Amino acid sequence: MSEPAAAAPLAARLCRVALIAGEASGDQLGASLIAALRGRHPGVEFIGMTGPRMRAAGCQSLADIEELSVMGLVEVLRHYPRLRALRGRLSQTLLAARPDVIVGIDVPDFSLQIEEDLKRAGALAVHYVCPQVWAWRAGRLPRIARAVDLVLTLFPFEAPFLAAHGIAAAFVGHPLADKIPAVANRQACRAALGLSAAGPLVALMPGSRRQELRHHVDLFLLAAQRLLARHPSAQFVSGAIGPAAAAQLRERQASLVPQLPLTIIEGRASEMLQAADVALLVSGTVTLEAALSGTPSVVAYRLAPLSYWWLRRLVKVPHIALPNLLLERRWFPEFIQAQASPETLAEALSGWLSNPEAVAQCRAACGGLHAALRQDAGLAAAQAIERALLARAAGHPP
Repeated sequence: MSEPAAAAPLAARLCRVALIAGEASGDQLGASLIAALRGRHPGVEFIGMTGPRMRAAGCQSLADIEELSVMGLVEVLRHYPRLRALRGRLSQTLLAARPDVIVGIDVPDFSLQIEEDLKRAGALAVHYVCPQVWAWRAGRLPRIARAVDLVLTLFPFEAPFLAAHGIAAAFVGHPLADKIPAVANRQACRAALGLSAAGPLVALMPGSRRQELRHHVDLFLLAAQRLLARHPSAQFVSGAIGPAAAAQLRERQASLVPQLPLTIIEGRASEMLQAADVALLVSGTVTLEAALSGTPSVVAYRLAPLSYWWLRRLVKVPHIALPNLLLERRWFPEFIQAQASPETLAEALSGWLSNPEAVAQCRAACGGLHAALRQDAGLAAAQAIERALLARAAGHPP
């Protein structure tokens, strides 16, 4: 069926979409999907668990992503009763709202049960961002197959992997690749952020969740202090997801490294990474954002000891940083737990600042990754959901 012929009956069926996001990256994905669906179906209502971007895009908020701001086995266990109650409330509210589509965005341990509940009630259940079953906990595959009708994947290799396990999937690309220019104008980004054009600029990204900040803020600040001793002309910029994180950064800077030339900026991580010459990052989506910005980086991650012990035995991939996994090479040096010391991080950052040839090679590799992931992801995700709805109406699987 052609798109124009399908548009009218599909618009009649697509009245309400529920979304569940649980962190900043999911908030970005949700906002992009909302914009694409609303552009094609102006009357659709959106409700769910949101962050600021999803709310700005017009999604009615039933809960805030900050309520899921926990990480690691020990922390999740401590908060489990509260998280379970939150999931139950959301599921009941959404069942009463009777959405046509439920989209769980990442956070599978939280959202899959809600997706399954609404799938049983007749909604099309979609999970956006493939759970990393190719890396660890492959035993979740039957659970995913039972809970959802369709998985939208950000990376090309994930869709065939899921299909081989009987799960319908569509590669939609990554919205960050659509948003970030293929070649960053670093000086223009510095000017837009009010940063000096002189000297190398180092971005510090210690995370968005409370536990990430607790484990990484002091570590990153002390690493920056040691790097400054090697490169006295360096200046530093740090991203904060909101006022609370910014206040924590300022307090720790004043206490630990009061002389560090550090600018703290809220909510402009992408511009900071495009402005920076190098970056120090926690593992997560921000590493992909750095790669798409062509910014050579160093990746560090610390967890509670029990959480690390548990994950070490489950994770089956050779790298923790997404760009290293996707490019199948450790372009970004990685340091985990005790390896992540101020001295080792400063040395790795200094290696980038001292080796322009390595920087050029890294940027070339990152450029190829950028091209592969640039698919107009919001639109591609919206079209994949439409195809699944039409297939269901015709009595076919998604």
